[in-house]
Amino acid sequence: MRDKYGAGQDSYCYPGSDTLRNRLGITDPDLLEQAEREISALEAQSIEFREPPYDLVYLQALHRKLFGELYAWAGKIRTIDISKQQTRFCTVPRIVPEAEKIFSGLSRQNYWVGLPRPDLVAETAKAYADLNMIHPFREGNGRAQRVLFEHMIVNCGYAIGWDSITQDEWLTANIAGVYCDYGPMTALFERCIGEPLTE
Repeated sequence: MRDKYGAGQDSYCYPGSDTLRNRLGITDPDLLEQAEREISALEAQSIEFREPPYDLVYLQALHRKLFGELYAWAGKIRTIDISKQQTRFCTVPRIVPEAEKIFSGLSRQNYWVGLPRPDLVAETAKAYADLNMIHPFREGNGRAQRVLFEHMIVNCGYAIGWDSITQDEWLTANIAGVYCDYGPMTALFERCIGEPLTE
């Protein structure tokens, strides 16, 4: 069995496996991964941009939209602690308060509106890495988080795209972020955040 998060047997998975229970009844992990990719990509296309406020409730709504067709718990805060390789994500009791700290900080900064691009890149990288450590959902955190950050960057008046970034680069940057080393993530957002949008 592949135990992606090191959580062992839990109520999110089918008995005796590490395959997440899902509305389609898929028990093959590779087929489930493919279904996740295809369904979330399709749903992402129908998500419309919305102006602030951006908060945990908004992130939950994005996750529900992306994965609601597949998981009954889509958009709900996870109820078990999870880890991935050597990284332990935020414990369940701290998910909401730690996420609220991040989103409160964003609100105080007016969601970065008006920041010069170098500052926007730096702030985005830090917030992305910090929020990644919260990992509020059992699965699908990265996809929901990327949609959230797309909205925040567009709200600041800039284009954003992920196509130039490889999976290994994201993994390396997120691991560095665990140790508050935001350099690799900053380098990625320097590439992801594009030119100012024109009206």
